[in-house]
Amino acid sequence: MDPLVSTDWLAARLEEPRLAIVDCRFRLGVPAAGRELYEAGHIPGARFLDLDADLSDPPGPPADPARGPVGGRHPLPDPERFAAAARRAGIGSGTTVIAYDDAMTGGAARLWWLLRHHGFERVAVLDGGLAAWDGPLHAGPEPAPAPGDFQPAPTPRDDVVTAAELLADLERPAAEREFVVLDARAPARFRGEQEPVDPVAGHIPGARNVPLDAAFPPPADLPRPGERTLVASCGSGVTATGLLLALAAAGRDDAKLYAGSWSDWVARGLPAARGEDTTGTAGWPAR
Repeated sequence: MDPLVSTDWLAARLEEPRLAIVDCRFRLGVPAAGRELYEAGHIPGARFLDLDADLSDPPGPPADPARGPVGGRHPLPDPERFAAAARRAGIGSGTTVIAYDDAMTGGAARLWWLLRHHGFERVAVLDGGLAAWDGPLHAGPEPAPAPGDFQPAPTPRDDVVTAAELLADLERPAAEREFVVLDARAPARFRGEQEPVDPVAGHIPGARNVPLDAAFPPPADLPRPGERTLVASCGSGVTATGLLLALAAAGRDDAKLYAGSWSDWVARGLPAARGEDTTGTAGWPAR
């Protein structure tokens, strides 16, 4: 199905029995905030999945305490652990999943990407998130849905790139490189002017800055499918899935995720670049 659905589309289908609406709101650094926001008011019938508890594994111990955890701050969840969370939300065969967050901030895209990564295609994100919803809201918990039967595909999609692959690609001559890294962080973080979270400021050498709020539509100068591989990155692999959603909505469903993103890159002590020499925001007008 299309990666985005409108609020009108969802409002007309709220009573459909095989529709699983999932609230994926979160606040970085405030683990309880998503649940609190959900219980304060959510789209009727929505279930809640937590970014840290359901859509990520806990960060591993850092190899060097000054660098942060190898694997990043939001590692991809173990497939069976994620599958159990999806089943608790009623997701399974015959289900259509609509995920939403505040305003396309990455939580819903994370669920969208994870389900597709594990072979589940009947999933979309609410365009504009809760900020665009003008229908009713329900407060408090919802009755638990009947458990779904979601099972992750035996072989996930080939849609992830590792730090080792990116580093090996950087060692090739520029004309022979396979990957184009698109960094979804704010421009000041990309340029290395500020870094509120990770111990090192800057970006992966050669990356292009494509802030998520400027990600529709894609620029005409992106490589065509089959020429070079687009790789989405951010701070910890959450906002990057929003960029992948934007690319899919624009017809580029072949991009991959660097799941650990900048938090994993700096934890490994890999080279950092600064400045605007590799910015790629030209041609990415606001939506």
